[in-house]
Amino acid sequence: MSKPFKKSFINDEYASLNFYEPIADYILDCQSMTGAIPSLKNGSLDPWDHIESIMGLTVMGHYDAAKQGFDWLFKNQNPDGSWFSEFKNDQPIIKNRQTHFSCYLSVGLLHYAKITKDIDFIESNWKNISEAINFSINLQNKNGTIPWCLNEDNKPDEDYLITGSSSILKSLECSIALFILLGIKDKKLLERWELAYTKLQGALRKPDNLFDKKISRKRFSMDWYYPVISGAFSIKESKIIIKNTLKEFYIEGIGIKCVKEEPWVTVAETNEFIMAAIKADEPALAKNIFIEALSISDENNIPYMGWQYEENIFWPDEKPSWTAAALILAADAIFRFTDGNNILTENQIKNF
Repeated sequence: MSKPFKKSFINDEYASLNFYEPIADYILDCQSMTGAIPSLKNGSLDPWDHIESIMGLTVMGHYDAAKQGFDWLFKNQNPDGSWFSEFKNDQPIIKNRQTHFSCYLSVGLLHYAKITKDIDFIESNWKNISEAINFSINLQNKNGTIPWCLNEDNKPDEDYLITGSSSILKSLECSIALFILLGIKDKKLLERWELAYTKLQGALRKPDNLFDKKISRKRFSMDWYYPVISGAFSIKESKIIIKNTLKEFYIEGIGIKCVKEEPWVTVAETNEFIMAAIKADEPALAKNIFIEALSISDENNIPYMGWQYEENIFWPDEKPSWTAAALILAADAIFRFTDGNNILTENQIKNF
């Protein structure tokens, strides 16, 4: 096993927001004139990753670019509140509609509101938020599960994903927080969202026979730590999950593997795990792994997707915008640069 060349940092420079400015500039360079933020410049995007990139820009104070990103979403939202799964040059190229993609809008907008205090922008787009949430929960089953997508024939796919459902649960939490923040007077809608939240949380807490109907995804680290980020578990329970994830996926000195059997540490998964560790009240662990993973980057500290530690290469030779954003979000969670630092590490409803 080999590690990327370990970087040395002067006076803990990574603890300063200035350290991340070149990384934000990289995301900005990926953004098109229409506001879309593809994974790679001139490439394709999916709405979830696009929102993650917007959040990275928001942390770094690029509010106009973030608003352009949200405006792109509003312009490309389907009448049912969803988005198609993949776009290139503002045209859909994969036309199924994933349920966690639509919901994640609420996470991005609450994050933007916490940092910018621009409540008017959120209020003016409440219709988009409520339609996005309703698209997903309209598909919820009695047992709390939500299918991962509507296929191109407009039929629910008969599979249910722990990672996607965890993202939906967190998004519902943020939606309810936005509801309270804006003082929306619609008791029935609030009760409906709260019920959907409770049912989905129950499913995630007791997932046996409810998810992964077609194939098991326990080989993916996201299936382990995403339920922690979702808020489905207590701190005590989350500590156990974090410990087990470390045992299965952590490579000392590098970070978190994406897939259990592959010799591949990925920066996005590592930084998401870092936020899960903070949620589980393990800040020292989070900071240590964060510093390790900073070495999976170029000379400007822009992260590659990952490191293949048997072949001793950055792999693939790509630097996705959303990977850069995940690093910025993890840094904010650790060092608390902005008022949005806790968006993925604390329950947002309790803040209102």
